[in-house]
Amino acid sequence: MKALLESLKPGDTDLELAQSLDPDRLPRHIAIIMDGNGRWAKKRSLPRIAGHKAGVGSVRTTVETCAQLGIEALTLYAFSAENWKRPRTEVDMLWRLLRFYLRKELADLDRNGIRLQALGRIDALPERVRDELAYVEEATSGNTGLRLNLAINYSGRAEIVDAVNAAIDRARLEGSLGSLRIDEETISANLYSPALHDPDLLIRTSCEMRISNFLLWEIAYAELFVTETLWPDFNRTELLTALVDYQRRDRRYGGLSASEPETFTPDDEIDAEEIVVSSQ
Repeated sequence: MKALLESLKPGDTDLELAQSLDPDRLPRHIAIIMDGNGRWAKKRSLPRIAGHKAGVGSVRTTVETCAQLGIEALTLYAFSAENWKRPRTEVDMLWRLLRFYLRKELADLDRNGIRLQALGRIDALPERVRDELAYVEEATSGNTGLRLNLAINYSGRAEIVDAVNAAIDRARLEGSLGSLRIDEETISANLYSPALHDPDLLIRTSCEMRISNFLLWEIAYAELFVTETLWPDFNRTELLTALVDYQRRDRRYGGLSASEPETFTPDDEIDAEEIVVSSQ
C-alpha cells in the first residue's frame, strides 16, 4: 500500500481513492475475467487482435498496482478451454502475443518480486508456449511478492474433474483406493494451485453477468464486481474503484455481521408442533 501511495503525486486523480482504502482490509486474492477486447476493437473498426494487444497494457497496469498495494495473489483469466473455438488465426496470434508478453515482462516481474504460475491444462498448449511459460515460472519461482496466476486453457469444471482424478491416482499409488473418500478438503488439496487463498474479489469487465467457467470451486464466497468498462480501458482508477466498493461490503460467509450480535435466547425456542400450528 505504501508503495502505491509513494508513486502518486498530489493532484493525481487516483490519490484520493488510494487514501480512502484501509490497508488492513484489502483482499488477499483478486481474480479478474478480462473481457471486452473484441468489442473494444470493433468499436474502433480494428481487427480483434488489436483489442488483445491493447489489453496487454491493462494487464501491466493491474499487475503493477496489485504489487504496489501488497496484494498476495492476482489470477487473470487469459484463455479459457472454450476459446479454442475461435478462428485459428486469432488463437495463433494470442499465443504469439503471450510469448512476447512473457519475454518482454520477465525483467520487470523479477525486479518487482512477482512470481508467475500458469493454471490450466498446460500440456495441451503449443510447445513453444509451454516452454516460455516454464522458463518464466522457473525464473520467478524464488520471488516472494505478488503471485501472478495466468489461467490458460483453463476450465473450472475441468479443474474439479482433474482434482478428483488426482486424488484417485494418489490413493491408487498409496494402496488406499478402497478407503478413499472425496470431500471438500480432498478436492481443495488437489486443485491446480492448492496453496492459494481463495479469491476474495472477482472482477469482470464489459458488464457480462456470468462466471464463464472460471474458478468455480474457489469463488464460493468471493465478492463480485462487474463494470461496463471494456478490458483495454480498465486502468488503475477502475481497479481502485473496485477495491473501494469491496471494502464497503459486509462479508458474512453465511454467518452474522460483526455489527449484528446474536440475540437468540432460550426463551425464543419454539418447538416443532408450534411451528406446524402457526403455519396453518
